[in-house]
Amino acid sequence: MFAEERNYEQFMGRWSRPLAPGFIAFAGVSSGDRVLDVGTGTGALASALLEDKSLTGVTGIDPSEAYVNFATEQYPDARAAFEVGDAQAMRFEDDSYDRCLSLLVLNFIPDPMKAVVEMRRVTKPGGVIAAAVWDYSDGMQMLRVFWDEAVALDPSADARDEGHMPYCRKEQLEELWQQAGMLEVEVEALSIEQNFASFDDYWNPFLLGTGPAGAYVASLDAEQREVLRERIRSRLVADGGDGSIVLEARVWAVRGVSP
Repeated sequence: MFAEERNYEQFMGRWSRPLAPGFIAFAGVSSGDRVLDVGTGTGALASALLEDKSLTGVTGIDPSEAYVNFATEQYPDARAAFEVGDAQAMRFEDDSYDRCLSLLVLNFIPDPMKAVVEMRRVTKPGGVIAAAVWDYSDGMQMLRVFWDEAVALDPSADARDEGHMPYCRKEQLEELWQQAGMLEVEVEALSIEQNFASFDDYWNPFLLGTGPAGAYVASLDAEQREVLRERIRSRLVADGGDGSIVLEARVWAVRGVSP
């Protein structure tokens, strides 16, 4: 049970969890707030929010029933509620939340503008709407190294590179928030580091088939996978050893005030 969700935790959860506290601070979450977590996934952001015992409540929505069930089981806090929901058409009444946050999911929503307008609708006037998206084109080293080497071997892989996704650049996020009618829009870079105990600690999560990179690895035959693996290994572990690897990851975080 929850095999797919645990795979996600191993692949990307290890990044989103250390990122969550800085994002929460950026969003200005404060005592007594009622917070909506849009695209809660396996609950990384919600669990970090729940560490603040002064919060009134945290609601997490996600289109995946499996992810919602996983988060519900993992975080049985009386202040938490997880439910299946579409960010583009939320069931909540106007002005229901003090803060509305979305971590690492905005560019996977079919119509991001529709979702952001909904986030503004359910947030009280003067409340904050904030989101963060990986800087896929430059700042997410784990994936940048992967795709650089994949495309060098197979130019057709370029079409799958998350670096082409929308809203992974500062200017795009700022414009989206302004077009959605937010006030006092600000965008900042937030960075974390991830320590991998060995090259296999870095590489093995790609074999789980999670996300665009995992799906690409799954599409390769054994020989192609090994060639890609060795190219990446030689780039990250220059001496051919198997020591620890430290990689940086950066997101662009945007916030605005609900009018």
